[in-house]
Amino acid sequence: MIRVLVVDDQSLVRAGFRTILDSEPGIEVVGEAEDGELAVARTLELAPDVVCMDVQMPNVDGLEATRRLTADPRVDAAVLVLTTFDREDYLFAALEAGASGFLLKNSSPERLIDAVQVLAGGEALLAPDVTRRVIEAARRHGVLAAGGSGGDNSTDASSRPAPAPAPDAGDEASAPPARPSAPPELDTLTDREREVLVLLAEGLSNAEIAGRMWVGEATVKSHVSKVLMKLGLRDRVHAVVYAYEHGVVSPAGGD
Repeated sequence: MIRVLVVDDQSLVRAGFRTILDSEPGIEVVGEAEDGELAVARTLELAPDVVCMDVQMPNVDGLEATRRLTADPRVDAAVLVLTTFDREDYLFAALEAGASGFLLKNSSPERLIDAVQVLAGGEALLAPDVTRRVIEAARRHGVLAAGGSGGDNSTDASSRPAPAPAPDAGDEASAPPARPSAPPELDTLTDREREVLVLLAEGLSNAEIAGRMWVGEATVKSHVSKVLMKLGLRDRVHAVVYAYEHGVVSPAGGD
């Protein structure tokens, strides 16, 4: 039985999600919460497998609640963020906060059920169209260029640290600044594993990667597991962030 906690500040939304999820054999909504602070408390109390997390809520929002949950060693729940494309900054911030899945609020009931089942099975959910929006938003807001996931929710450029000063004219630095050196764990990947990481960053599913690489899905799953293990990543969603932050792949050119 998959245990689910539904978090949303609107009671009608919570009731709708409960009705959808409780109608599916094998899924049980064990509790509800109307803000992030209560979501953290209920998660510790009820030990759900999946937390369906709204973002915009009073008191503690869904981003901060997600951060607290994913940082707490007592919590095994995966966080499914329910979001909309009109707040891309929230989408990327939620990913960096540690969420394992993203779903649009106007998705079908079947998609919600499938997402909960995917996350409960230890997988992550990041559809290709969501991946593209994450990448585009991150590029526009300068998040990828900053490299790393700070604790600040804001994507306002004024809140980010100023760029480092340019080298003195006397330095041997007339060439453009070099990209930061790649982390050493990247060198532990085989060519096939690095190829899988690139395809993950494109938002491809295991089946799509298998078709692209002309191998079976079981082989892809093995490669994905090794990539995550070698890079110290929790799931494929965070492999997307890692690939872009460390230059394995690059966002499309700007406007």
